[in-house]
Amino acid sequence: MNSRDRVVGSLEFRATDRVPLDLGGMRSTGISAFAYAGLRAVLGLPQRRPRLHDTNQMLALPERDVLDALGCDVVHVTLDECTNAFDEPRRWKPFGFDGRLDALVPRPDAFTVRPDGTVEQRGADGGVSRMVPGSYVFDADHAGEPLDLAAEIAEPDWDARRRELDRRSFSEERVAAIAAYCRRVRESTDRAVFLNGWQSAIGFPGGMAAFSLLCLLHPAWVRELHRMEADHMVRQAELLLPAVADSVDVVMLAADDQGTQNGPILPPAVFRDLYVPAYRRITDACHRAAPGLKLFLHSCGAIFDLLPHVIEAGFDVLNPVQWSAGGRSWAEWKDACRGRIALWGGGVNTQRTLPLGTVAEVERETREAVSCLSAGGGYVFAAIHNILAEIDPQKVVAMYRTAAGIVPRQTGPAG
Repeated sequence: MNSRDRVVGSLEFRATDRVPLDLGGMRSTGISAFAYAGLRAVLGLPQRRPRLHDTNQMLALPERDVLDALGCDVVHVTLDECTNAFDEPRRWKPFGFDGRLDALVPRPDAFTVRPDGTVEQRGADGGVSRMVPGSYVFDADHAGEPLDLAAEIAEPDWDARRRELDRRSFSEERVAAIAAYCRRVRESTDRAVFLNGWQSAIGFPGGMAAFSLLCLLHPAWVRELHRMEADHMVRQAELLLPAVADSVDVVMLAADDQGTQNGPILPPAVFRDLYVPAYRRITDACHRAAPGLKLFLHSCGAIFDLLPHVIEAGFDVLNPVQWSAGGRSWAEWKDACRGRIALWGGGVNTQRTLPLGTVAEVERETREAVSCLSAGGGYVFAAIHNILAEIDPQKVVAMYRTAAGIVPRQTGPAG
């Protein structure tokens, strides 16, 4: 059983020889570039400058020798822009982050180092984020989500919204370039291919606080925004997905963090009313355009009460499986999703056990959580979220090697 067979088989709830593993298939299952050198050292691999495919979170794009050493089964591809399935030295340029990290980035000209050591990053939209000395990620003022109460009661600019959707539309030439790039990825590896970079804008545009109020005060506006987004995504799915269907296994379709540490952001009835119909239109169109492709939803937080609605929305895979939020257990998550939607992540608590526990405690939690979540298939291993800069690389190796030794039970109790 090769890696692709292992991942696809598990996502289809079929028996596999072991639990499939992911590191960096998408941008919430990755590792900080500040931790990456330590991981390579512990694995006995030569040091190389990390390639940062997400400079906001400062995430390293794991190299193939790291994937080999950990037994990982997934490669990353972002449209026609980057992948770890093969080397592309001309795409990457050196940047030193004021002596803090000798790395490779796509656009070093996006960064400016201030006299106090703060590194500023200019985004494609003109916005500026900063990594201050001692920080390991970039952040923007108000986390990029200022609360403007005056804007909450203003009707959306529908013409501006249409122009934005037009800007996000693929041309036939771009689709051909993406298809050719993904085909090259497929031909380069027997790992499962995870497509990133094309996803729905449904979520909390304008900020979590702002859009939550809009959902409660002006649901008709939200329905229209979601209808426009769904129409756009359906058109794009019909263009893109048939072109990449033979080259891609999983697509990152939506990143919609619907949970806090304690519960859902929106009442479940509001989520079902305003979000599920739009998502269902999109997922139905994707499944028609590429029936074998697995559709992936990333939604952080305590969303246990939303699980029936996420399933109803037509997604095939849910991540990050944050059982540590909301007072629920991994067994309850597995029982709620068993045979109905595959789970990707949840292998260890990245807020407590991974940073604060011992290596033995990391191994024990990984063994218990993964044995439960993988029972009957429908599971790919990753930690609950990205491996942060301060994490001991011995713990990273411990959790991957523990998970790699687990053969999913085909029958039996939830765990």
